[in-house]
Amino acid sequence: MTDNRKEGLEDRLKRLGSELSEKRKDDPKYAADEARAAQNRKGYQVAVKLSSEFVAAIIVGALLGYLLDHFAGTGPWGMIVLLLLGFCAGVLNVLRSAGMVATPDPADQLGKGSKDKSDDA
Repeated sequence: MTDNRKEGLEDRLKRLGSELSEKRKDDPKYAADEARAAQNRKGYQVAVKLSSEFVAAIIVGALLGYLLDHFAGTGPWGMIVLLLLGFCAGVLNVLRSAGMVATPDPADQLGKGSKDKSDDA
């Protein structure tokens, strides 16, 4: 008996969903609301991505600093320095992801991007 009732509910749910989608197709307000919701979701995704990159860089810096202090016995200095480096790396990652800073070209990283001017003379 519960199976028939469950199947009946599923059928009614499918029918209601199809009726709603048909009515929503004709409503221009729904299309505008859906576009606005999609834009908001995209903004939330970017915000979560940027904040997680920033927090992760700080946590990694702090963890590496703690490990350096623990094994090398350098006191709080490893933690302080690597925490600040993690903060700087987090800011740089956020700026790169936001498009404010260009990512480095792989050729420039290897030193092949710029020729020495003494070679040309």
